[in-house]
Amino acid sequence: MADKTQKTSGNNIQKRETRWGLLFLSPWLLGFLIFTLLPTLASLAFSFTNYNPLHPDQISFAGFSNYARLFTDPFFRQAIGVTLRFVLISVPFAIIIPLGLALLVNSEHLLGKNIYRTLFFMPSMIPVVVNVMVWRGIMNSETGWLNRMLSFVFGIDGPNWFQDERWVLPALTLMGVWGVGNAMIIMLAGLQNVPTELYDASKVDGATGIQRFRHVTLPIISPIIFYQLVLALIGSFQYFTQAYIVSNGRGDPNGSTMFYNLYLYRTAFNFLDMGYGATLAWVMFVAVLLITIFLFRTQQRWVYYAGGD
Repeated sequence: MADKTQKTSGNNIQKRETRWGLLFLSPWLLGFLIFTLLPTLASLAFSFTNYNPLHPDQISFAGFSNYARLFTDPFFRQAIGVTLRFVLISVPFAIIIPLGLALLVNSEHLLGKNIYRTLFFMPSMIPVVVNVMVWRGIMNSETGWLNRMLSFVFGIDGPNWFQDERWVLPALTLMGVWGVGNAMIIMLAGLQNVPTELYDASKVDGATGIQRFRHVTLPIISPIIFYQLVLALIGSFQYFTQAYIVSNGRGDPNGSTMFYNLYLYRTAFNFLDMGYGATLAWVMFVAVLLITIFLFRTQQRWVYYAGGD
């Protein structure tokens, strides 16, 4: 009888804790339901219609015509091409530059390491819009100090960074490198968690600095690199704000900054073709989801987890 009473009391306590937990979670749950889940489901429904917000009463079911339209849309192919080129250019920099900076500020021979860590991290705290405006001034082809430095130091004329379609993607990549402070901090945390006894053992075995980095450091921090790779890929596919400001929302010059999200935005909110815009959004979602799944499937080949098989 005492055991039954104790069990009943325990169940009541558990139910009460569950109710309180749900009560405290309710603001987030309501926000997720109203501002994320419902709009997501609505966009999926809109992708099968010809919905135009100016004429909501004329909405009709369009079947898979919006999805079929993708195969004949030249702007869709152009947006994919621009986005993929940017991914191939920017993602390696998003991994290599933060790792290099983390190695630098983690060096025991560097004086004033905390100062450098602060300086490298500070640009990442600047809002994106302010960041773009600053770099538009720096890379101005006539008055920007970057081209003036190239002329003074190397004696060459700098390119028209944002007006030349050959240079605008490298310019946007360079702009993004300025804000790698968050990634550097994450990489630095990974480096500081590498067991020092592994370095000591490798030194005893006669390993050089490059060998220690390749066979000790990289395997230990490979989960951090994998994490940063996933974030960099998703962020590159979602690239929008910088391109919108630089090109004034038009994808200039000559469509070279017509990123996928910019094309999606113009389709849905400039031309009010919400049905096709929702289709573009879901295609991007599925593509990024498949790429992320592929990365997680293949991580076992190169990502090392301590204590794993």
